[in-house]
Amino acid sequence: MIVGKVVGSIVSTRKNDKLIGNKFMIVEPVHRMQADSSQIVAIDNIGAGIGEYVLVAQGSAARIGCGLETAPVDAAIVGIIDDGAGLE
Repeated sequence: MIVGKVVGSIVSTRKNDKLIGNKFMIVEPVHRMQADSSQIVAIDNIGAGIGEYVLVAQGSAARIGCGLETAPVDAAIVGIIDDGAGLE
């Protein structure tokens, strides 16, 4: 699981049927948690907003965490952080 900041959203009108009705956000991992990429796209079914710090699950944990075990999901926002002081 990583901590990141929501920096934008993505609109996709054509997608896999199992993803219809879901919101997608662009998450930028906090500096200490960045790996190969500086931004990831994460499915969001908890209502995170731009500027909020979030917890992101990746891989099979992402599918389980958002209740879409059979959907092509690699990253999911699974929590919104109340106090992001000291993360950046």
